[in-house]
Amino acid sequence: MGATATTSRPRANTRSAIAAILVISAAASLFLFWLIYEHPAADVSSARLPFLPALNAVLNGLSATALLVGYTFIRARKIAAHRASMITAFMFSTLFLISYILHHYLHGDVRYPIHAALRSVYLPLLASHIILAVIALPLVLVTFFFSLTGRIPQHRKVARWTFPLWLYVSVTGVITYVMLRLAQGT
Repeated sequence: MGATATTSRPRANTRSAIAAILVISAAASLFLFWLIYEHPAADVSSARLPFLPALNAVLNGLSATALLVGYTFIRARKIAAHRASMITAFMFSTLFLISYILHHYLHGDVRYPIHAALRSVYLPLLASHIILAVIALPLVLVTFFFSLTGRIPQHRKVARWTFPLWLYVSVTGVITYVMLRLAQGT
């Protein structure tokens, strides 16, 4: 009984943690969809904190940079530096999410102008960004869970998927911001 109980307990803990991560990720995604598409903007004039979209782009860019630095460190087997870089990327992404929520609470959804150039490029890019962001969130959390609990083989397996998705979401966040600003003429 001792070996079986010991072996099954970590699996049960892992399953419980992953289930909690999936529930939290789904709740966060549903909240964001509600905030963006259903909640009325608190500041329709966009007078309060107009710098938030630019800040969001900067935080996405910093997250992407930290991810690339972390990738470079892990390739060089500099584990402590890799961990610091990935925690930094996570912190930038967390700050982005807070700023993003505040922006959409205040200003609502900002739409790409209907007749603006590159709309046919912008919309699929934005759609891929949104879909992959929803997928990336639980992957990032699971990847961190495996790393922080010392499950390095599982961490490596999941990180192979997490890294490119997280990087893509961070980079396309910056690109969609720039495209939207150029289309609006600001």
